[in-house]
Amino acid sequence: MNAPLRVTIFNEFVHERTHPAVREIYPHGMHATLKSALESLLGQGVNVSIATLEMPEHGLSEAVLAQTDVLLWWGHAAHDLVADAVVDRVQHAVLKGMGLVALHSAHASKIFRKLLGTSCMLRWREAAELERVWVIDPGHPIVDGLTTECFEIPHSEMYGEHFDIPPPDELFLLSWFEGGEVFRSGCAWRRGKGTLVYLSPGHETFPIYHQPQIQLLICNAARYASPRGGLYLGQGRNIREPLSPIASGHIVDESLHRR
Repeated sequence: MNAPLRVTIFNEFVHERTHPAVREIYPHGMHATLKSALESLLGQGVNVSIATLEMPEHGLSEAVLAQTDVLLWWGHAAHDLVADAVVDRVQHAVLKGMGLVALHSAHASKIFRKLLGTSCMLRWREAAELERVWVIDPGHPIVDGLTTECFEIPHSEMYGEHFDIPPPDELFLLSWFEGGEVFRSGCAWRRGKGTLVYLSPGHETFPIYHQPQIQLLICNAARYASPRGGLYLGQGRNIREPLSPIASGHIVDESLHRR
């Protein structure tokens, strides 16, 4: 039997405590809704932990990350309050194989922008408009279990192109909005040995994370982003002893390689 997938959910947990409209939809925090969805769909196949902005080290210490296979990230109101040291720590964990699933407004988080190297900015509008999410790669594991070629979110925040991201390694969802815009709403990249997934559908003032299709996508994304492969070989390695004899009698001036 495989070991349970170890998921840590990072949620700022700001809006739910300061805005009654958000608290009405997510009374125990968005992280509680996401945790419940993961446990309902994955059962004993997942262990879920919670991290919030106010915790020491935002709940993302070296020890926590060492016990995390996949990190879900929600941020919106407090991107700038996330400590740079924690961002660096998460980046290194992703490069070594930890998965990261960035949700909705996490496109503007420090960690998402650091991993992708661009502004990650976009068009947006909050008008409670219809979003139609199209599956454009029906063979992708993250859309497994969806039974229609598209589904609708009755009230959503519009995210529109141009989305300033590097071309995704994998693009599996495309959203159309009632106001006319389109958006690459499901993307994935490899960074080092880790997998980065972005899912845009979601919002703090709409009950999108209660919608079954969205919960399924997030669960699938967590499984898809789980660590795989061999050793992470991202560090420079000076190989002094060759695998086979070298005929040259070259003598290395080691002073040229010291900093």
